[in-house]
Amino acid sequence: MTSETICKIVRQYNKVPILDEDMRKLVEIAEDYNKIKNYVYQRYSGICSLSKLYPGYTIQNEMTHSGLRERLGTPSVYFYLAIFDALGDIKSQWSATKAAVLRSVNRNEGLGDEEKHFLRYLLKVNLVLEAVLNHSSLELKGEMGLQYVRLAKTVDVHKLENYLRRQVRKYHAAPHTDCVNGFSITERAYRYRDHGIYIAVKQKRKRIFIPLTDGNSYTRQLYIRLFPEEKRVEILVPVDRKVKVHSDYGGRVGISMGMRTMIVTDQGHLYGEEFGMYQGKLSSWIREQAIVHSRNKEANPGRKKYYAKKQRLEEQLHSYINQELNRFLREEKPAVIYIPKFPKPEMVNRGKAINHYSSMWQRGYIRERLALKCREQSIELTDVFGKDISRECSSCGAMGIWKEKRFFCSSCGYEADGKENAARNVRKRGEGMEQPQGELEG
Repeated sequence: MTSETICKIVRQYNKVPILDEDMRKLVEIAEDYNKIKNYVYQRYSGICSLSKLYPGYTIQNEMTHSGLRERLGTPSVYFYLAIFDALGDIKSQWSATKAAVLRSVNRNEGLGDEEKHFLRYLLKVNLVLEAVLNHSSLELKGEMGLQYVRLAKTVDVHKLENYLRRQVRKYHAAPHTDCVNGFSITERAYRYRDHGIYIAVKQKRKRIFIPLTDGNSYTRQLYIRLFPEEKRVEILVPVDRKVKVHSDYGGRVGISMGMRTMIVTDQGHLYGEEFGMYQGKLSSWIREQAIVHSRNKEANPGRKKYYAKKQRLEEQLHSYINQELNRFLREEKPAVIYIPKFPKPEMVNRGKAINHYSSMWQRGYIRERLALKCREQSIELTDVFGKDISRECSSCGAMGIWKEKRFFCSSCGYEADGKENAARNVRKRGEGMEQPQGELEG
């Protein structure tokens, strides 16, 4: 995929309800897919299997000779897809573990700078990390070996290696899934024809036919999501789409994000003014349901209705977010968008309800969707340093105060909406980041 294209997920749906017998066959594949993934998780998530994860062919060969496929009677196309799907999850889990350990190292005030540097090196080099975790001998050659020797001279290697092992044990956990609602499928196991799709099942030379609501056909790996109780499926298809280029998109916009109004620009334009209402509705309902559920754990009949309503509320919120983001891009016509980069919101003593509302703030989802839409429209999205950006005066640069959602600067007398002032600072910092490069080009 080139930089001129972007991957999007297209969905296909069955035209008529799926027969019970056909759905049973699809669920059977999903159950086997789940069993294979959990088998791989259990066998290869530990530290002893680190050396086998890349590129993964050793695990593939071991799984071939494990006899699991024969015991389950799973077609090879599903068997190997499940293996590599599970390996991807294990690699992601190790990445998350390394990130958690790195955060712990950076926060540890008892470690010196040289000790932290050594631990970062161990986390970065997979070969070294594997040797440390497995208490095996380490033989490094070339520049990598010289670097290890230089770093090891100034620290207590034994102490730091034991510390690293404890941290990995603390944060690393083997993945596991009980989800049997779908499976991946390659072109070898399906065929588009007759305004529908034929999908291979466990019975040899047998396929089930699912009429589709559209006549599109694809030749790539798909994901079949199952909804047995509703007698329907959802087919997720990754497709490459050309990005759009707008000749009239030339502006530069700084934005600030809020929990009430979703986006405020440096010109004071508002987008998502009802965001707080949608967000509050979802947050309040989840909080109420959590209280009710905790009081009636023993008599609670289940969570089916809870999850169904939660999904409806989330879909309403996400639909509104996407609608307002589209309006923002359509009306502002930006070539560059500057957005502040903030740390994760922290819980402060503002009351349980407010803290719960803050914890459910959809900031990450908004950021993710905006980034995707910017790629689709060939718009540059630039992160800027966010510290003190809402307290700084966009007129003179002094520190000011907020009062009733407005910003006041005692130094120059500037007064504005707090979010607008922050957005102006975002744009100034973003354009300031580009200034040295512009001077060089000049």
